[in-house]
Amino acid sequence: MIGTGYVGLVTGTCLAEFGNRVICVDKDEDKIRSLNEGCLPIYETGLDELYQRNRKDNRLQFSTDLASAVQDSQLIFICVGTPSNVDGSTDLGAVFGVAKQVGRAMNEYKIVITKSTVPVGTTERIRSLIADETEIDFDVASNPEFLKEGEALNDFLKPDKIVIGADAQDVTHTLKELYSPFVQSQNPIIVMDIQSSEMTKYACNAMLAAKISFMNEIANMCDLLGADVEMVRKGVSADSRIGPHFLFPGLGYGGSCLPKDVKSLVHMGREHDFSLRICEAIDSVNEGQTNMMINKIHQHFDGDLKNKNIAVWGLAFKPHTDDIREAPSIKTITSLLQKGSNVAAHDPKAIGTARAVLGDDVKYHEDCYSALKGANALVIATEWSEFRNPDFAKIKKLMAQPVIFDGRNIYDPSKLRELGFTYYGMGRPAVAS
Repeated sequence: MIGTGYVGLVTGTCLAEFGNRVICVDKDEDKIRSLNEGCLPIYETGLDELYQRNRKDNRLQFSTDLASAVQDSQLIFICVGTPSNVDGSTDLGAVFGVAKQVGRAMNEYKIVITKSTVPVGTTERIRSLIADETEIDFDVASNPEFLKEGEALNDFLKPDKIVIGADAQDVTHTLKELYSPFVQSQNPIIVMDIQSSEMTKYACNAMLAAKISFMNEIANMCDLLGADVEMVRKGVSADSRIGPHFLFPGLGYGGSCLPKDVKSLVHMGREHDFSLRICEAIDSVNEGQTNMMINKIHQHFDGDLKNKNIAVWGLAFKPHTDDIREAPSIKTITSLLQKGSNVAAHDPKAIGTARAVLGDDVKYHEDCYSALKGANALVIATEWSEFRNPDFAKIKKLMAQPVIFDGRNIYDPSKLRELGFTYYGMGRPAVAS
């Protein structure tokens, strides 16, 4: 397993849990040292227990020695990062660098599997790069991941599908055998060609992003027309052709996947003189969505945010993870700081990762209530479960002004009005105390 980020660690740990011997490789010596000492570098619900058990039983090992790990393994999964370039294209430097190293280390037949999200044609390029380095026989395959951060273990252990892109029956058979313990509930292993497998990952993420951005657009219209997007959402989700998933308006999507994958898909289209107009619109809507809440805050304070004390609950881009990549909270806080506000923030898991990005311009609190002392407003940026039913009497007592900007629509506006709060949601009628 080359790469020990979210995908590599979750995949490696779950495969080890079912009896496979897994070597996780990373060039980051500090990360490997930490993993060998029993410390996970990320938070993911349930991961620590499986990691500790399989490390103790010696089924899960960690190393910086890529060549040795390749030589000791039959299956080589490439799980390194594929970040966006400035133009939206995918930076494949790490993927191609690993491919060359795998080729140089090859000692016998291997199957090299692309797990990282990569543009169509990348796995074939990996084949060429490896072949340039060795005369030993090998095969390649595409096996995209469909893991939701915060629910990654459950997604891997109980997948709704497994996609295998391969052009050799022996490869397909081997990967089906590897994944057979995870599909006992008869959920499908879908076999296709390599290019279609690579495209499937992008199509899935673009569709999810489309649903989120569409509902955010509807929420913005509800703000203008006086409708309540929560009522609209319930009506829409009751349609069996649409369903209820990914229809929650908010501050926009973030994380390591949806933003970069939509941009990458758009760039792939441009490389072939084809405009993916829907994907371009999805990205545009998402880029501007955080500003909708920032504008509400700005307008409430009549354009003067200087020296206002703003509390922010939630830093991670979604609950049950400490990942703050592309998190709407970061853009919101950065804007507030630029306007002269004082920001106090709390998150159950992401304070450390947020501090690495925002620095000490923000006051971080381990307790959500302590962040509220003297606050002129509270912003809900992440819908952690512990934020859903707080002690509103305590909140009101701690705050200088009882104003809530609910970026995730987790509160009932009418209830907050009765309690004396001024409330702003996303696509919901504002209520004043």
